[in-house]
Amino acid sequence: MNIDEKFLPFEQRLREAGLNELLIDNFKYNYIRLLNNDLGFLPEKDITPVTSLPSLVDLTNEDQKIGDEHLNQVVVIKLNGGLGTNMGLERAKSLLPVKGNLSFLNIITEQVLHHHLPLLFMNSFNTHDDTQKSLKEYKKLNQSLPIDFIQHKVLKINAKDLSPAIYPKQRELEWCPPGHGDLYIAAHACGILDMMLDQKYTFAFVSNADNLGAVIDGRILGYMVRNHLDFLMEVVDRTARDRKGGHLAMQDGRFTLREIAQCPETDKQFFEDIKRHRYFNTNNLWLNLKSLKRLLHKVDYSLPLPLIVNRKHIDPVDHESPEIYQLETAMGAAIAVFDNASALNVPRSRFAPVKNTNELLLVSSDYYELLDTYQLVPANPAADSFVTIELDHHYYKFIKDFNERFPFGVPSLKDCRRLVVQGNVYWGKNIRCEGDVVISNSTDIPQIIPSDTTISGKLSW
Repeated sequence: MNIDEKFLPFEQRLREAGLNELLIDNFKYNYIRLLNNDLGFLPEKDITPVTSLPSLVDLTNEDQKIGDEHLNQVVVIKLNGGLGTNMGLERAKSLLPVKGNLSFLNIITEQVLHHHLPLLFMNSFNTHDDTQKSLKEYKKLNQSLPIDFIQHKVLKINAKDLSPAIYPKQRELEWCPPGHGDLYIAAHACGILDMMLDQKYTFAFVSNADNLGAVIDGRILGYMVRNHLDFLMEVVDRTARDRKGGHLAMQDGRFTLREIAQCPETDKQFFEDIKRHRYFNTNNLWLNLKSLKRLLHKVDYSLPLPLIVNRKHIDPVDHESPEIYQLETAMGAAIAVFDNASALNVPRSRFAPVKNTNELLLVSSDYYELLDTYQLVPANPAADSFVTIELDHHYYKFIKDFNERFPFGVPSLKDCRRLVVQGNVYWGKNIRCEGDVVISNSTDIPQIIPSDTTISGKLSW
């Protein structure tokens, strides 16, 4: 069977779903790479570490001035395709309350309204309806651009024979997003890119919806303008918690981004060496939209981003369901394809993601405060490190269980440096954790921490 025959069942289903030719061509390109076992691996021998970068703290008042002058040319784009299924959510994760009754979506919208800029969400087919419904309350979002555009969807691939995955119990689980690298093609295909350019917008600041630290900073925009950059990636110094996250490197004289799925098993020790590979991608990106348009035209609207092959179960919560491949690309990998691309080292305060309930607890707590501008900042500005949190996976992984164990709100963590919870523990009201805290319940009986308790050191049953 030749490649066209092998791909034909995918092509037929993609067309039946009304997907455009650009998406089909890009998916076929990645599928052929999978057939040829071109899995996007980036071995250590082909890259060199990045040893130093310009830093946000070194930018000048001149950068701020230039940024302020160009601020009215910026569109803010938030990646909002995730459901947070690893936390047991079935709706857009951005609708989750994170500061009191305020959701990610509430806070993001207020952050952008503060700067009077247009706001766009790249939603997935899973999050579009919920996001649109939630944003109807914001009458102040009066903009000439649409509020969102939809990330493409592609078919999952049967891991056994590389055919389209079939799952009669839940047919919608046969589809998945193609990774946030789809941003560039999706923005062009739906006309949003041309619409932004027609309305004289030149720059886009793109970040994840679950990272409330990602706010507009005029100095960064000014630095980009002053250096005539097409693409700028914000990175932070890697810590032990970032060992498995994508890192910056150099390849053939260009910056490149290596994700752990692109690292051969034999090179994992180099990948996880945070002293060797110092910089972690925050997914806060600044794009020159004119440069993006030129680049897409140059490559015939098919960006050669490295392929990421994720092996999963077709039903993420059912490990007995068939194994499948999801073909994805990462938007940060575009740093390698723009001619004038760079990276900027920024403080951890610009990177406050929520991928699990450990991080949700931290962001929800008083470790962070919300300013009048809705910017999320550490309560102690001198601290540029996070509290290490390890909640018992069995009792705190899912939002339902997490909320049940914090019925009166989360504890104070502003004076805490490490919190470990082992076993089934419920929390009373007004609890403070200070210093290094380990709470352990080794019994079969749920235990309750009494209200108005201050914990430092160990607490056990």
